[in-house]
Parts: sequence; structure tokens; C-alpha cells
Amino acid sequence: MRRFPASVYGIGEEPDPRFSLANERTFLAWTRTGLALIAGGVALEVLGLDLHAGFRLAASLLLMLAGTAVAPLAWWEWMRAERALRQSRPLPGAFSAIVLTVVVTVVGLLVLAGVLWR
Repeated sequence: MRRFPASVYGIGEEPDPRFSLANERTFLAWTRTGLALIAGGVALEVLGLDLHAGFRLAASLLLMLAGTAVAPLAWWEWMRAERALRQSRPLPGAFSAIVLTVVVTVVGLLVLAGVLWR
């Protein structure tokens, strides 16, 4: 039986299903995070909070762009982890977590600036 993607399932041995299912749950959590970022960006702009318009727009766009980028990043992270599981290698670090940390920090600073310079 052929499974997609072959670049993941075509290598190594089948790991314990619990590990693969945990990896899939992590992928789905990242996907939900992406949707939440997009929703937060839309809400920030649509609600028209009493913030400096330029900072509010920048924070909104950054949230929406980050949310859109999280989906392919989650897929990439899932593939990296699944390959490691299949090859009995240590799991890779979560690159997406670093990216998300930077984005949330920058958005927080933009919103703070928007409050201070309104």
C-alpha cells in the first residue's frame, strides 16, 4: 500500500503508532494556532480598537501573514519528526516555535506602541 508523502513513508521502519499519532496531534495543534493567528489579525483590524492606525495595521498584517505561514511550517515540522521516528533518530528541534515566539513578541510591541502613540 502506497502512502503519501513517499518522502516520509518510503524510508525507515513503521514506528509505534502512538508516536505517529502524537506527531499528528502536534501538526493539528500548529494548524489551529495558524487559524487563531489569522483570526486575531482580522479581529484586531476589524474591531477598530483605539490604537494608532499604522501600528494596528502592521500588527494585524503580521498576525495574518504568520498564521498563513504556520500551515506549511507545521507540515514541514510533521515530516521532519515523522522521518526521525521512522529512522529511530532523535527528534528535531521545533523551528516553528522560534518563529512564532518572534512574531508574537513583535506583534505585542506593535500593539504596545499603538497604545502609547495614539
